This record gives sequence, structure tokens and C-alpha cells, in this order.
Amino acid sequence: MPALKRVIVKVSGQALAGEDGQPVSRDAAGRLALELKAAVDAGSQVGCVVGGGNIVRGAVAEGRGADRVTADLMGMTATIVNGLALREALEDVGQRASVMSAIELGRVVTPFEVRSADRMLSEGEVVVLVAGTGNPFFSTDTAATLRACELSADALIKATNTDGVYDSDPATNPDARRYDSLTYMEVIERKLAVMDMTAVSLAREKNLPIVVIALAEPGGIAKAVTGEPIGTSVKGV
Repeated sequence: MPALKRVIVKVSGQALAGEDGQPVSRDAAGRLALELKAAVDAGSQVGCVVGGGNIVRGAVAEGRGADRVTADLMGMTATIVNGLALREALEDVGQRASVMSAIELGRVVTPFEVRSADRMLSEGEVVVLVAGTGNPFFSTDTAATLRACELSADALIKATNTDGVYDSDPATNPDARRYDSLTYMEVIERKLAVMDMTAVSLAREKNLPIVVIALAEPGGIAKAVTGEPIGTSVKGV
């Protein structure tokens, strides 16, 4: 049995972007699909919350004149595009997958419902969760934390650009120090760039462990679900 029987994986929309500037790349989606499938093959049940920043970021849209609610709706819609692309990529590598959305969109996606999502996960499907929480003013980080709590996940895995949480930006500070583990309160008090504070506070309230890993590390998600030390863990103690 894996150390983490059920996980929600949070990835940014940039995980699907192409190196040539394409907002959605078949190759990038395929690489992510293989990483998720490897975690399923390791014995874990896997849901994935995907962002939309490769297509449109709500904050950018707001800065260009859209009101906040409209900007966030644009961002939510972008995550649906990404979710459909990821589902196709998962099916291409032989992994059953479904897309469930926090906002209804007719025949395009299935509305999110906890019991249905729980059943799909239990049957070995990767459930791609899109449209955030379905509400403006909440990030996809918060959506991932919420879904992890609703679906009784053992942990939330944030697969990002860095191999964990640092005390400063490693891209600009070569002396930045990576933490192996942190408590929720340390993240909040030090204002560390793990997830937004709403997400961290909810994880703390529900005692949901967070594991921050580098998406670029081959097999990183599978390593996390099997309990191999990787990245930075955030928990209560």
C-alpha cells in the first residue's frame, strides 16, 4: 500500500504550456499525464486541480480593465480548457480520467459532486478538478485544499517550479535555504510562498498535510505518494 492512499495534486496552468509559447502543449500535457499515471500505478488514488494561468490569469485580466468578478470567471474558464486537454492526455497514455467542474457547462464537463468524485477515485480514475471553487476571490490553491478536504485525501501535493519551500526566492538568491519540513504556523508567520494564506489556513484547520515538490522531477508525484522523502512537507507538528 502507498503511504498516501489518496491525494489531490495541484498544478499550475503553466504545467501545460509549451516551450514555444503555445498556451496548451500536447507534449507538456503528456508529460504531466505520465506523472499522474505513475502515482496511480504506485497504488494511490489521484485527483488533480489545474490552474489556468497559461491561458489567462485573473489578476492580469483585472489589471487590464476587467472587474474582479469577471476576471476570476475568465480564469475559471481557462482551467476548464486545461482540464479537457489533460483528460485527453491521460487517456492517450492509458489512464482513465474524468473532468469535474465547480461551474456547470452543459455537456462539456460533469458538475463536481463529492460522492461521484469519491467513487471515480476509488475505481482508479484520475479526476481532474476544474473551475476552482466556482466562486470569485478564491484561488486554485484554495480550491485544491477544499477538494482535498471534501474527498478525505491523505495529503495535498503541490507540484511547482521549485523542489520545495525556500526562505527566499532561489531564482534570485543563490543562498536561499530549502526547508525539509515546516508547520502551518511557520508558513503563516514567515509568510512563505507555499500557497495563499487562505489555503494554508484551511489545511491547518483540517490538519491536511501539504507536500511541495518540483513537477520537473521525473517520478516526483509517485515518490511522494510512496513516502519517499522529497520536497518540503507542511503539517501540524
